[in-house]
Amino acid sequence: MSNLIFPPYLQEGDRIIILSPSSKIDKTFLKGAHKRLKSWGLEVVLAKHAGSASGTYAGNIHQRLEDLQKAMDDEKAKAILCSRGGYGAVHLLNKLDFTKFKKHPKWLIGFSDITALHNEFQQKGFASLHALMARHLTVEPEDDACTQALKNILFGSAFADKEAFSYVAPKHKLNHVGIGTGVLRGGNLSVFYGLRGTPYDLPAKGTILFIEDVGERPHAIERMMYNLKLGGVLEKLSGLIIGQFTEYEENKSLGKDLYGALADLVKEYDYPICFGFPVGHVTKNFPLINGAEVTLEVSKKEVKLSFNTEK
Repeated sequence: MSNLIFPPYLQEGDRIIILSPSSKIDKTFLKGAHKRLKSWGLEVVLAKHAGSASGTYAGNIHQRLEDLQKAMDDEKAKAILCSRGGYGAVHLLNKLDFTKFKKHPKWLIGFSDITALHNEFQQKGFASLHALMARHLTVEPEDDACTQALKNILFGSAFADKEAFSYVAPKHKLNHVGIGTGVLRGGNLSVFYGLRGTPYDLPAKGTILFIEDVGERPHAIERMMYNLKLGGVLEKLSGLIIGQFTEYEENKSLGKDLYGALADLVKEYDYPICFGFPVGHVTKNFPLINGAEVTLEVSKKEVKLSFNTEK
């Protein structure tokens, strides 16, 4: 069972803060996210430096840290939306004070580089949301499935029925059939690989691990996966969700395509494994609750990920 604290669900009129802890962002997407979230009946606040720039970053380290700490300390805020990923969240690790946050926990939302912050929030005992960010909220329609899923989770309607909600994904020829239950953890492979051996590393035992990445060469992805294998991580998992790996050249440098190489790497494990799950740098990027207890069912017909933890 997961012992992480789930922040309270949102209600109409609650405050959500948009900030940029990593790379700088086109202000059009800040405006678009503001508009979309306001249409949900929320009080939307843009952090002071959300639209700032310092080189490729959304402001210097002090500015980005100030925005995040202020948002974490805000007693009225119920959620924090990271505007985008990129690179830079790692600068803020080990600098955050969770004293006030523990009294008023709130949802941290984002993915990609935000994986670093998700890891720290879990290390401090809080569940968080690996989910779409400002660009998606701006360019995708209101009835977009992933946007609606995020809204349903934040407002608690996803858990309105006694049976928790599930995602269903298509089968893949490389899948390992089986059923596994554990705590959902993961995110961007490169980011959490960079935190291996630190206090912000992910625990392996009892974990349903999900991974995704963008712009990484196949041999680099394989190297990172071998680190998890040789480090004893993969053997301790309860399940593995291999998401979307995008914007790379499939040059068969590994002797086969990327998924084929990864399939060889994990073929010895008897827990459920699925390939091509809709999470990552794609439009169909299902919101996933880091820290939720889930059941992963991989059958010959489909993949079903069910969220068992109702807070």
